[in-house]
Parts: sequence; C-alpha cells; structure tokens
Amino acid sequence: MANSAGSRKRARQAEKRRQQNASLRSTARTYLKKIFAAIETGDKAAAEAAFKTAQPVLDSSVNKGIFHKNKIARYKSRLSTKIKALA
Repeated sequence: MANSAGSRKRARQAEKRRQQNASLRSTARTYLKKIFAAIETGDKAAAEAAFKTAQPVLDSSVNKGIFHKNKIARYKSRLSTKIKALA
C-alpha cells in the first residue's frame, strides 16, 4: 500500500480512472454486440440502425484513449462491409 499522502492520492486517482475506463470499454463492447446480433439475424435495417448509433460511441472511446484508432477503424470497416453484404 502507498505510504505518502501523494502516493495514496495517486492510487485513488488510478482506481477511479480504471473504473471509468472499464465502464466506457464495456459500453462500447455492448454496442458492438448489438451490431453483431443484428447482422446474425440478417436484419439489414436493424444492423444499419445499430451501426449508426454505435459509431459516435466508438469514436469517442478512441478520443478518450480506450481503444486504438486503427482497431476501431478496422471494426467499422468490417462491420459496414458485412452490413452491405446483407442486401
């Protein structure tokens, strides 16, 4: 455990950040699962709607440093390709 007051504060801040990051990561993953579920059912309209609502969440997670930008770009590209293939 941390001994000095400064290191105790750092430990508290790190724990708060860890919990916030975990929450944001979980939210983004939930949106991704909704898109995957819509694609699995073959419902193009639902998949497009889910994709449209998920894009801002995914982009903001990149800006907050939760995911790497290339990873989210790759996900978005592959998902849009799968949605287009549903036609």
